[in-house]
Amino acid sequence: MEKLSPLQIERLKYQPKLPSSLANGINNLEMAEGSATQSVRDQEQIKELFKNTYGKPVVTFNAGSDAKTSSTRNVGVILSGGQAPGGHNVIAGLYDALKQANSANKLYGFLGGPSGIIDGKYIEFTDEFIDAYRNTGGFDIIGSGRTKLETEEQFQKSLEVCKKLNISAVVIIGGDDSNTNAALLAEWFVKNNTGIQVIGCPKTIDGDLKNEQIEISFGFDTATKTYAELIGNIQRDANSAKKYWHFIKIMGRSASHVALEAALQTQPNITMISEEVEEKRMSLEQVVNYITDIIVKRADQGKNFGIAIIPEGLIEFIPEMKSMIANLNDIMASLETDPDFVNATTIREKFDIVENRLDPANAKVYASLPILIKGQLLADRDPHGNVQVSKIETEKLLIEMISTRLDELKSQGDYIGKFNAQSHFFGYEGRCAFPSNFDADYCYSLGFNAFALINFGLTGYLSSVRNLTAPASEWVAGGVPLTMMMNMEKRHGEFKPVIQKALVKLDGPVFKVLEANREDWAMNDRYLFPGAIQYFGPSCVCDVTTCTLQLERAKELANV
Repeated sequence: MEKLSPLQIERLKYQPKLPSSLANGINNLEMAEGSATQSVRDQEQIKELFKNTYGKPVVTFNAGSDAKTSSTRNVGVILSGGQAPGGHNVIAGLYDALKQANSANKLYGFLGGPSGIIDGKYIEFTDEFIDAYRNTGGFDIIGSGRTKLETEEQFQKSLEVCKKLNISAVVIIGGDDSNTNAALLAEWFVKNNTGIQVIGCPKTIDGDLKNEQIEISFGFDTATKTYAELIGNIQRDANSAKKYWHFIKIMGRSASHVALEAALQTQPNITMISEEVEEKRMSLEQVVNYITDIIVKRADQGKNFGIAIIPEGLIEFIPEMKSMIANLNDIMASLETDPDFVNATTIREKFDIVENRLDPANAKVYASLPILIKGQLLADRDPHGNVQVSKIETEKLLIEMISTRLDELKSQGDYIGKFNAQSHFFGYEGRCAFPSNFDADYCYSLGFNAFALINFGLTGYLSSVRNLTAPASEWVAGGVPLTMMMNMEKRHGEFKPVIQKALVKLDGPVFKVLEANREDWAMNDRYLFPGAIQYFGPSCVCDVTTCTLQLERAKELANV
């Protein structure tokens, strides 16, 4: 038998809490429908692409008094995309609801992500198997992958596998791209009269899959608390040694929710928000000067140390860099098959070829970058053909440029301090952490609720659990149509339907807290030290959710 740590043993015993409607019994639910919905943008185009699943209503589940019989169902489940804490509990909740509805029901897990349903690689879950993964981090229960479900051939193969296993519903646990695939698969299954339903669950630590019905994506709570603990530890170290500036890049490519939340939990000296940089059209030089100015002012006070939080995607939000990267993305497909580029014997030859292909303004920006960053911009692309921003060491780029700027100021007599920098990147550290009590409860509820959507015959829906700052018993379970969250975006040079990412709102209550305090935090060391995630003890320590959710919900409740 595998040896477990004491914490593992105790977490396996934890029984997640459910909304009272779901706790009343999966076969006792009643469903209330709202009005017809439409996509967030590009309504006519999305409606044309999703003729069979567009415009459905938001649904809410309420506790009923009459128990209904549930027919026998086989369900398949897929973990898709990057890991996020709590994924195992989504599957556990789905499994428990499925078995509660009808003990003859079966749940199959497709191995290695979406490729599992295409290739027919799966396992059948049992009580013993599921029980070994309850309340644990990671996606290792069946593994994950980034295969996209979008072609006719993939849909056909998925159908064949579902028919073989007599599967009548598929649950896809993933982020915005994965749930876009879920919407496409749901539409294809309906169009072809397969009788197979598709339900999504909102996963991403980035926090950018949300709207009025999806208050938070699962994993965000645990990941940000994990990063905040690490930042707090570094702040304590910085305040002890008083000789290092720590530049901490934090995961979150397209939105700065993770960086913003971690900042609110720890109160560092500098927090860059990508969306603000873009809104103010700050150049790379202006970003460098902003940070340098704070470093100089602190040095004047004898403080040659500090903490700077840098969002992973910052470099793409600097307008000149965004333009250059977009131009680079467009030309890289042709460069990868260009004999001159492929056969170039030195990296500098490749740089020259790239600069000659880029538009003049973008070529100038590319040429100004350090060699390290130039090379990273040419690294392997992501599945969408874009630069892999996580591999661009933005924190090191800033350190190098700030160091050069400080040397200039020192030679002019305008800087008297010492600048010693340390760089960090917090990403993988947060993706598979033991889920917080909040994520353990929320994920279990999302999975349980996903089967409720299946039981009512729905397809093309995202599992939705709301009112999340209230006790779990008061959470509201239901579903939101996936098409409601979609718009058209350019991918691989073509416009495609995708779920719209939710970026940080600069006029929203969360950013406003940072904005109101950043000058004070810059010069005065107001560091907070959150410590490790707690699972046992007072509810105010163990069950509290993120600052982001509390601030957003407080504004929503004030407007009710």
